[in-house]
Amino acid sequence: MSNRRQFLTATAVGLAAATSPARATDGRTEKGTAAPEPTGMPRDMTLINMRRDGSYALGVKMTSGVLDVVAAGRALGMPFPADMDDLLQNSRGPVLRALIDTVGATPDKRLVLDEAAIDYAPVVTRPEKIIMMGFNYKHHAEETGTPIPKDPPLFNKYNNALNYHGGAIKLPTAAAREFDYETELVIVFGRECRNVSEADALDYVAGYSTGNDFSARDLQTLTSQFMIGKTSDGFAPLGPYLVTADRVKDPNNLKLRTVVNGKVRQDWNTNDMIFNCRQLISFASKVMTIKPGDIFYTGTPQGVIFGEKIPRKERAWLKPGDEIVSELEGLGELRFRLT
Repeated sequence: MSNRRQFLTATAVGLAAATSPARATDGRTEKGTAAPEPTGMPRDMTLINMRRDGSYALGVKMTSGVLDVVAAGRALGMPFPADMDDLLQNSRGPVLRALIDTVGATPDKRLVLDEAAIDYAPVVTRPEKIIMMGFNYKHHAEETGTPIPKDPPLFNKYNNALNYHGGAIKLPTAAAREFDYETELVIVFGRECRNVSEADALDYVAGYSTGNDFSARDLQTLTSQFMIGKTSDGFAPLGPYLVTADRVKDPNNLKLRTVVNGKVRQDWNTNDMIFNCRQLISFASKVMTIKPGDIFYTGTPQGVIFGEKIPRKERAWLKPGDEIVSELEGLGELRFRLT
């Protein structure tokens, strides 16, 4: 009899839990009680940060289109990450995975967007740090007359520089005239990273993206500091995708290209980095704490205008009306124009 009472009690508790108020989309119950949420980085996904209704929203690239994560979460009454920064900074990868698994391989068409019609945002919009690497390819250092660095020469950009696939850079022509491209592999972090070894460094990476370290060379060389030539508004295009780290077999073996007005200007491979991704992460993590959602531009190969062997005044610097395409193998084409 005692065992039967225990069974009935347990059954009643289970039924009560099953019929209790559903969680709200922020992971709490309707009564406001915090609900535990699994944490971790996203895996096995190609992600898009979108501009929607005056804000940002997260999308997942699927065979049928782009899953609108916000719409799906609301429709199913499930927790969801609102945008890429929420996903990364709050370690909500498992929450996103649960939502995707519930939606299934053939989601309701009302939850899927035509990728051709979406408005992209920068892959991240609220990083604490944008870390930049200078002269990380041997031939690029040589073409610019720069000694091969013994240690990574790091500098920074700021959030005002962030730009997106399909966006535009309004050139600051009142301050500069020598505008140049630099296609780069960008590391996006998903875990707090401090004093990590080279062997463990990639374990802190959420994914990778295509970036362009757009530059005003006359400002860059005005003083010994690069910053003013690198961080004008819109000078850090980033996108169109964040491809999760598990989908990138080796970040130091990816083809890289830059196309300007239909002409190939850079065509190389990330296997030629002086300091590979593991080395860059380990070095930087010994200097500063890298946070989830931070990004790291890893340098550009040869082929930039700055490296041409003709007088600077005679070079065809970028100008309004030019269109630039930055490509990283498996990470998508980042397109932007100049005005």
